[in-house]
Amino acid sequence: MAERPAPSPARPWVAPLALSGLLAALACGWGFHHWLESPAHEEVVAQRVAPAPSRPRSADFGAIVARADVHRVADWSVASADHGTQPFAVVDKVKAMLYVFAPTGRLVGASPVLLGLARGDDTVPGIGDRPIAAVRPEERTTPAGRFVAEPGENLGGENVIWVDYDAAVSMHRVRMVDPKERRFERLRSPNPADRRISYGCINVPVPFFESVVWPLLKTSRAVAYVLPETRPVGAVFAGAYDASMKSARTQSAARDVRISRQ
Repeated sequence: MAERPAPSPARPWVAPLALSGLLAALACGWGFHHWLESPAHEEVVAQRVAPAPSRPRSADFGAIVARADVHRVADWSVASADHGTQPFAVVDKVKAMLYVFAPTGRLVGASPVLLGLARGDDTVPGIGDRPIAAVRPEERTTPAGRFVAEPGENLGGENVIWVDYDAAVSMHRVRMVDPKERRFERLRSPNPADRRISYGCINVPVPFFESVVWPLLKTSRAVAYVLPETRPVGAVFAGAYDASMKSARTQSAARDVRISRQ
């Protein structure tokens, strides 16, 4: 058998260098692909591709037409998150209308309502502790302001949404109080003046209360904005509708129930 040629003189630094280069390349390649496939990278890419949505700047009324002041208050509530994560309602006393919104600011429904007989934006101190018969016609006002409303019951066991517990003002189903008042007929009138008859409470058509108001507001507190009728909206919701104007005079639903003002 022929002899193999003698090997070239050894150069011990070549093999280690080549091997280390190969290992470095492999390591870099593995590290790069590992980074691409890592959850951390996916999270970074996802954050760049899908940034968090911005807060809505206005309420969504859909096709419903409302007065400018209603839009103004609803839009401010949504843009500033004044209502937090709760549903909210806007009562327009000028048109005797109720607008109910989901927490997102989407209008769920609107309806004519009955409001206090007397024109005015303030309530008589202590009126919530007086019997209905002792309330004079000029005292039958629906107070304006920002209220924290709560679900509860009146003394008759009826489900209501307390708007101003101290003043005994609530949202409730329309009911017969005095047949001569013709409350059910008044709700169907297109004239807002005809819908001023209550002792201060917000009387809601039965179907609207049972399908919109109670299902949406029965599980938690909500914010009720009752717009004024004798002074500008900005005088009640001062400045940029400063949240410090809260009139959270409502008490816990766990308190003793009382007779609402009808």
